[in-house]
Amino acid sequence: MILERYLTIGEVARRSGVAPSALRFYEQRGLIEAQRTGGNQRRYERTTLRRIAFVRTASRLGLTLDQIADALATLPDGRTPTAEDWRRLSRRWRGLLDERIAVLERLRDDLDSCIGCGCLSLERCTLQNPEDRAAALGPGPRYLEGDSPSDVGGGT
Repeated sequence: MILERYLTIGEVARRSGVAPSALRFYEQRGLIEAQRTGGNQRRYERTTLRRIAFVRTASRLGLTLDQIADALATLPDGRTPTAEDWRRLSRRWRGLLDERIAVLERLRDDLDSCIGCGCLSLERCTLQNPEDRAAALGPGPRYLEGDSPSDVGGGT
């Protein structure tokens, strides 16, 4: 192993802005890889910085780590994503983002009918209690008292 080619966990953390604990977590999840020295210290190839940037950007888009891992798994031999890889993968994510945008727009538009009282069982509350499903659980703020939307089936 040529050490000049590799970075310590502290160097990667400093350059990427990701805490060492998060780097260890990313490694555990298979998002990045580290080599080990004879003293069992982690050493990362410099290209790991690009993988970390990929993970952070995809996370900011709202993708889960599982979705990001699935995307990285499509790359041959676990290589670092290229600009073309990003274009290809981001096209796949466009539908997910469009769906999230639509959900947020519906939530925004439904805010007018929400009075924010906290009862969560108003017949008209389309945010927390669509179709007044909580009414089947009894009186009072059912969700605040610990009931789950799934207790009445098909929760929010």
